[in-house]
Formats: sequence, C-alpha cells, structure tokens
Amino acid sequence: MKRHLYLNTFVATLGGLLFGFDTAVINGALPFMRNYFVFTDIAEGLAMSSALIGCIFGALFVGRPGDRYGRKAVLKFLALLFLISALGTGLANNLTVFIIFRFIGGLAVGGASVMSPMYISEIAPPAQRGRLVATSQLAIVLGVLFAFFSNYLISTADVGANNWRWMFLAEAVPAIAFFILLFFVSRSPRWLVEAGKIDEAEKVIREVNPGEDTKQVLNDIIESIDQNAVKSIKVLFRKPYFKLVVIGFLVGMFNQFTGINIIMYYSSDIFVKAGFSTDSALLQTLIIGLTNLVFTLIAMAVIDKFGRKVLLYIGAVGMTVFLGLFAGAFLSGNTKSYNLVIYLMGYISFFAFSQGAVIWVILSEMFPNNIRARASSIGSFSHWMWNSIIAFSFPLVSSAFGTGPVFVFFAIATFIGLFFYIFVLVETKGKSLEELEKILLKK
Repeated sequence: MKRHLYLNTFVATLGGLLFGFDTAVINGALPFMRNYFVFTDIAEGLAMSSALIGCIFGALFVGRPGDRYGRKAVLKFLALLFLISALGTGLANNLTVFIIFRFIGGLAVGGASVMSPMYISEIAPPAQRGRLVATSQLAIVLGVLFAFFSNYLISTADVGANNWRWMFLAEAVPAIAFFILLFFVSRSPRWLVEAGKIDEAEKVIREVNPGEDTKQVLNDIIESIDQNAVKSIKVLFRKPYFKLVVIGFLVGMFNQFTGINIIMYYSSDIFVKAGFSTDSALLQTLIIGLTNLVFTLIAMAVIDKFGRKVLLYIGAVGMTVFLGLFAGAFLSGNTKSYNLVIYLMGYISFFAFSQGAVIWVILSEMFPNNIRARASSIGSFSHWMWNSIIAFSFPLVSSAFGTGPVFVFFAIATFIGLFFYIFVLVETKGKSLEELEKILLKK
C-alpha cells in the first residue's frame, strides 16, 4: 500500500528538481551569455536576480491559491510555468525578453518551494515525514547537479556559439514530465478536509498511511480545522499565529545568510576570478554539486533519528569554520590553489547535512493546518527576498570591497544563526502535524 505514498512523494519532488535546475542553470550559462549580451554590473545583476524577484512573488502569493484550489492543482500550473520559462529563456533574442522569462521561471520556483514540501508533509506519516520531505531537498540538489552536469556537457560539445541557449532549453524535458505525472497523484488529505471533501480525504489517508488508525487521523485533522482561520488572512498577524509567522520569516533569512546561493549562482565565476579556466571552473562546480548530493543523502538517513535541531547545530558550526577559511584565502590573496575547492566542499558538506535538508522540512511542518499554506508562503518569501537581495548586490559589493569581506559577513551571520536554532526553534521529529500544532501554539 505504501506505493501510493512513494508515488505521490516522487512526483511532488519533481517540483524540487525543477526548482534546483532553474536556479542553478544560469551559473554555467553566464560566462557564455556575456558573448551574446553586453553586460554592465547592473545588467548582470538583473539577469541573475530576475528569477529571484519572481521567486519572491511566487512564494508570497501561492498560499491563497493553494488553499482555494488545492496543492495538486497549483503544482500543475507551476509545471506549465517551468515549461514556458525554459522555452522563453532559451529562445530569447534580447536581454529584456530573457529577463521576463527568467521572472516567469522564478514564479514557478517560488511556488514550488512552498507547495512541493508542504504537499509531502501533509501526506507523510509522522515517523517518516522528515525523510520524505527531505526528498524534496534531495530533488533540489539533483536539479542543481543536473544543471551543472548538462552545462558542462554542453560547454564541451560543439553546439555553436550560443550554447547557453541549450542550457536553458534542457529544462523543458523534466517540466513536461512533471506536468503529466501530476495527473496520477492524490490530493492532500488535509486540504480535502478544509474543502469539506471528507470521504476522499479518508480514502487518501488510508492509501498513504496504511499502518495508521485512519478514523483517528481523520478526526484529528477535522478537529484542528477552523474555517474562519482558513479563510482569513488577518489571523496570520494576530495571536497565537503571528509568533510562528515571525519565526518562519527568520528561518528563511538565516538560511540565506549562510551565503549558499552565492555559491550556487556564482561559484564558476568566483573560480574564474581566482585564476582558474572556465572549463576547470565548471568542473569544480560539478564536484561541489556532487558533494551536495552525498551529504544530502546522509542527512536524509538521520533526520528522523537525530531530529532537525541537532543537524542545524552541527551545520552552523561547520559552515562557520569553512566560510572563515574561504574568506581568509581571499583576504590573504592565496586563491590560486585547490584549497578553495576544499573549503567550498567542506562548507557544502555541512550545509547539505543541515540547512539544506532541514529548512524545507521545518517550513512545511511548523505551521498549524489553518494557516499552513499562507504561513509557509511567508517563510519561503523571506528565503527568496533575501536570496534576491544578496544575488543582486554580490557583483556590486564584491567589486567594491572584494570577495573576502563578503564571506566574512556570511561566516558571522551563520554563527549568530546557531543561537536562533538553540533558543527559538522547537524540535518537530516524530510528531503528527496536529500534535505539533498543540505544542507550538502553547509555547
């Protein structure tokens, strides 16, 4: 019977795969795009951040449609946006058109960052929820890795001067697959209860939780739903929900203050500026992607055993050390060595083991049923807002002050985040979403 659970999880994670591919593909395409588009620092910042601006709006506004039309219906729409973006960016004939379609792709990424992990959290049994939601992060990592790998293959193949176009067009294939497969998955049982479709909700619970007491799970969900709260946006900014919304916002902020997406977007550029060739830089970026994959798998294996907070503690300490070493290499001018690759591999290892695997799990399970879609949207909005600010400003700030000071800031911010995890976050492992709701609202 668990085949239903695993099928639904697998299909939902394709949203994460497209999320990862879409955000990372520009990393390897950027050096080649400079031969086609004439970039100023501001134009390059817009090309890089246009998708992230889309992510902000996609994350912020996906919650209401998710509540009204359901998680599955919204994921279908997002799949179509991924496809439109892939075709539009790959065929763009000027920078304005490219930016518009990157923005559309950003809408899809922002929406998927909320809907995919939330859908999985709402169908998963408590004992497996951390691992199953973390498969969404695994899919993001695989998407990043596929983007790096396809970029590397296309860059070394004889496909013409505008090889960057094929890098973006490659996304169309998984987007089509995602859209088709969504017709074969169930709707979220918690959304079905919100929508008054009790019989269908009971059927889905029985299919995806074969070892659970279906009636008890269904009754717990029904008791947790307050239709007045479901239909009102104002409750997000009132007791007892507002404190959870603020915590979710800070979770997204501290995730971006680790500097992870500067590595995802600019690592090949950083290596080129440090003295490596373009092909070598792309290969090293691929190695970083593989490291990300390996440690994400390790995190998935232990997240339901050790819990979310232990992983965050370990990651914060490890990332602080390697960010400091990376910054020190640039401050001392000792960049023309493979130590940079080692430092980034160490940093990525700790990020993947902690923040990478945990953030989407936390944002998908820390909010009550009444506000989950809209509150998760705010947490994801925070993630993408800070992401876009940092990505847009990085070329300007690093040009003005150097790469070293930027990574000193990330190291300090990551260390401060450790205390936020210790004193503010609540451990969520092993508890049903309804049990968590009672704990979080009392805290």
